[in-house]
Amino acid sequence: MSERQTWVLGAGCFWCAESVFKQVRGVIDVESGYSNGQAAQPSYEDVCSGRTGCNEVVKLVYDPQQVSTRELLEIFFLIHDPTTPNRQGNDIGTQYRSGIYFGTPEQQQAAQALLDELARSNTWGAPIVTELLALAHYWPAEAYHQDFFERHPNHGYCRAVVAPKLAQFRQVFARLARN
Repeated sequence: MSERQTWVLGAGCFWCAESVFKQVRGVIDVESGYSNGQAAQPSYEDVCSGRTGCNEVVKLVYDPQQVSTRELLEIFFLIHDPTTPNRQGNDIGTQYRSGIYFGTPEQQQAAQALLDELARSNTWGAPIVTELLALAHYWPAEAYHQDFFERHPNHGYCRAVVAPKLAQFRQVFARLARN
């Protein structure tokens, strides 16, 4: 068995990112959480206040023999808009910023290479504002946020926002989707 690796990614609302990454072949575990702020063990309400500096993130544990770092980052860029600072759709605040939080120099290099490539290609027609920082102060989100889409598929936000992102992932990355 190959060695597992971990990424922490901020792609706006963690319900969306968690639901997509749980469908990726080779992703072993996905946990919604908060990171890269100054608060210790923040609550969802604390994070939503905008005073903690924390970002809504997902922590991915994956097998790099089944899904590559680059593929995970490509999915990350597919499921959110990396050009809007502190905003994803109607979700506004620093907790919705685009962020890649690395744990190793190799992860930093891989992410920076893709960010540079995307900037040169001008894929989005606007500058990418995704922050690339060392992972700091990660805390799991409350239990009621975990597996939210699976437990509440008919919730309005899930139907209007999460489900279309899942469909987009399945269309673009069908080869990486779990059966």
